[in-house]
Amino acid sequence: MRKPMRYITYLRKRIRANRKTFILYSVLRVLVILTMIRQILDTNYEGAGICLLSLVLFLVPSFMEEHFEIEIPPVFEGIIYGFIYAAEILGEVDHFYVNIPGWDTMLHTLNGFLCAAVGFSMIDLLNRHSRNIKLSPFYLAMVAFCFSMTIGIFWEFIECAGDLFFGQDMQKDFIVQNFQSVTLDPAHSQQVIAVRDITDTVIHTASGKTYTINGGYLDIGILDTMKDLFVNFIGAMVFSIFGFFYVKERGKKQSGAARIAGNMMVRVARKQHENLR
Repeated sequence: MRKPMRYITYLRKRIRANRKTFILYSVLRVLVILTMIRQILDTNYEGAGICLLSLVLFLVPSFMEEHFEIEIPPVFEGIIYGFIYAAEILGEVDHFYVNIPGWDTMLHTLNGFLCAAVGFSMIDLLNRHSRNIKLSPFYLAMVAFCFSMTIGIFWEFIECAGDLFFGQDMQKDFIVQNFQSVTLDPAHSQQVIAVRDITDTVIHTASGKTYTINGGYLDIGILDTMKDLFVNFIGAMVFSIFGFFYVKERGKKQSGAARIAGNMMVRVARKQHENLR
């Protein structure tokens, strides 16, 4: 019990160091609690569980700072809180993923950007505080980009596993009007058979149920996965470029891209960390 209370106390001290971040955190926390109460009253315990998970995730930045003795910039910390709320509460509980076009795309793009920032910060800390390692800005950018893409791919594995083993629909479906497949070749000679201008699809099950998909054919997940990886690629690439200029221009007059990256760079906390204790 002492450790969670210790992290909560540290979180309060850390956030109060920046009033805007503290206000954002407090507002989002209250909104999550109100949403959790609403879900319990509606007997939607899965939604209530997501709200509880969000409250736990809000503690992750303070845990990381306390455990690894680092300092997360207020801007980066605020974006993390906003991302958690947008993904878990608005996306999952309030169904923005289904009702708001592009919501999932926006969050996957931002995820690529944020993961690249985390990867860049880690390798930059190692580069600056190690006597035997001196990496070029280009190498730092490449590592950050690869780190972000690895996280993005790993998440797609999780989505696929959720669909296959737990009956979820994490890989959202697309309705398409055209597709091509060698499975339809009756001669089994790997001849590609193209099906065009599909207007509707009728599905019959062994139990006698019939489902009609109006407007085309249901693509199960593959287009969503490719879209998610592509926008993750864009987010990762953008921050990697920003980070490249941040390191390249360190100690000099910095461009806008370098300043954006600088506001999201995790740093080693020393004196400030001790004072917050």
